[in-house]
Amino acid sequence: MNDANHSARAVLPGTTLAIRPTIATLRESKIVEVWEMGFHVPDVIGLWVGEGDLPTPGFICRAASEALLSGDTFYTHKRGLPELRQALIDYHRRLYGVELDDRRVAVTSAGMNAMMLALQVIVDAGDNVVTVTPVWPNGIAATEILGGEVREVPLDAGAGGWSLDLDRLFAACDARTRAIAIASPGNPTGWLMPDEQQQAVMDFCRKRGIWLIADEVYGRLVYDRPVAPSFLTKAGPDDPLIVVNSFSKAWAMTGWRLGWMIYPTALQPKLDQLLEYNTSGAQPFLQRGAAVALGQGEPFVAEFVARCRAGRDLVLQRLGGMGRVRVSRPDAAFYVMFSVDGERDTLALAKRLVTEARVGLAPGAAFGAGGETFLRLCYACSTARLSEAMDRLERFLDG
Repeated sequence: MNDANHSARAVLPGTTLAIRPTIATLRESKIVEVWEMGFHVPDVIGLWVGEGDLPTPGFICRAASEALLSGDTFYTHKRGLPELRQALIDYHRRLYGVELDDRRVAVTSAGMNAMMLALQVIVDAGDNVVTVTPVWPNGIAATEILGGEVREVPLDAGAGGWSLDLDRLFAACDARTRAIAIASPGNPTGWLMPDEQQQAVMDFCRKRGIWLIADEVYGRLVYDRPVAPSFLTKAGPDDPLIVVNSFSKAWAMTGWRLGWMIYPTALQPKLDQLLEYNTSGAQPFLQRGAAVALGQGEPFVAEFVARCRAGRDLVLQRLGGMGRVRVSRPDAAFYVMFSVDGERDTLALAKRLVTEARVGLAPGAAFGAGGETFLRLCYACSTARLSEAMDRLERFLDG
């Protein structure tokens, strides 16, 4: 048996070192592939990755720095500092009117860590996860790393925005489906799932005993209401719902690598074990900064949303004036997806834009079914920077 298992393993090139075939066949992120090209191109305007051009606000940094200098550098609670968990409970009560038991809240080492933990709970080899795409590719890769199959259900794109066919979503589920994964607001689309669709999906998952993994990382980046609809308002404490979130976006904390997750009460003991065996918990001094972000960060969030709204409006106006460009309007997050007439290979086009136009965009092919003919542009930066990028794109595309 051991010999058979060993012979089925892949081998690292140029060695006799065996690794799992799933890892050997992992694909390079197409976003990273284009991003790394920009390291060697001077004066490129990078709008390819999911972060703005503002540093973390000083009041958040000071809280973490003071905690670090005061010696807050020891092991702490695996699920996060009690003060930060309470701040998260207060935050969700304030935003969504939901009451959370402390046992349902865990701080994680990044939003991606929360996603991986959720999948480790649910996915075994041979299981499938039905995923709404286009979507940030890391969750898809994490499912595949665990031996699961991803079934992609693409959104429909139109000039007025993106939409989901629920009948198609439900039809993709079968006896091996362990979870439905939905990101709303969506990256890369800026799609916002309506309340009534959220309720229908929650009801479906409850009835079928299927987990729902909700990525709500961009919940504060919405332009026609204070906050995006949350699955938390449609679920009870024992429903099969795991919500993944992050401090990265709304508070400009991408490099901090801190996130959180909310889950059924009964899952807490097993999640404690998984946290122990994955990271043993996040850094306490960083958590002090995160608690201050939740308690004092609303003025910054409001300013950042206003900044992103101005960026979105500028980009939509400029792209709409380019003859070859077709834009799908985003309702939330800080991305716009657009296609270019006559350009089908968006990875090749993104690479040409880096070297010839000196503008860095993410190829839509990176985000799964439905994104192949699009480019993603992150508009979470100054209007001056965006205006220069639009000038360069216009010269390249319409010149």
